[in-house]
Amino acid sequence: MSAGEEMERFFHKRGFGRTIGFGEKPAVLVIDLIRAFTNPDLPLGAPLDLQIGQTVRILDAARRTRVPIFFTSVAYEDANLADAGIWAIKQGGVMTLRAGTPEVEVDPALGRRPEEPVIIKKYASAFFGTDLLTRLNTRRADTLILTGCTTSGCVRATAVDGLQNGFRVMVAREAVGDRAQTAHEQSLFDLHAKYADVVSVDDVLSHLASRRPGTG
Repeated sequence: MSAGEEMERFFHKRGFGRTIGFGEKPAVLVIDLIRAFTNPDLPLGAPLDLQIGQTVRILDAARRTRVPIFFTSVAYEDANLADAGIWAIKQGGVMTLRAGTPEVEVDPALGRRPEEPVIIKKYASAFFGTDLLTRLNTRRADTLILTGCTTSGCVRATAVDGLQNGFRVMVAREAVGDRAQTAHEQSLFDLHAKYADVVSVDDVLSHLASRRPGTG
């Protein structure tokens, strides 16, 4: 038995990693697939073409059944990055996240439609300091399908806050990515153990396909 399998068995015996399951009213949340993160030549970027492709599959299925779709971006307006707070001290790459620049735009490969909102945030969680919770409650959503980046940062923070706000969080495994593979894998393990169901994109597509159009 490998060390990973042994750890998984240990957690399972202690009651971690139970299945939450999809609810009745899902919403898709695409986290930070903006040019600053999807261009690997930029300070905050990583090669995320595979994750973008898998996200597009989910978006196509969600649009067919009119499941709500939200995107997030990170953008700072203050010239001295005061609206980034201490985060601007911790990581210099936030300087590439200036409001009004191409870097904070949703990657065009995702084909975002005008009616699909972009939630502008300042920190890791899509819930912190935004109106996302109100938007989801207005739609009476009970399930969050998460894609995007980074697994160990904004995806994880949003998943934890999603659970804490009463949502069934589904992290689409092949549709989330990170700059570091070890951080990605550890975060998926920990999320599935305590905060979310880490599910395949095929599982997400099957769930969305089972819904009648217009029931989102």
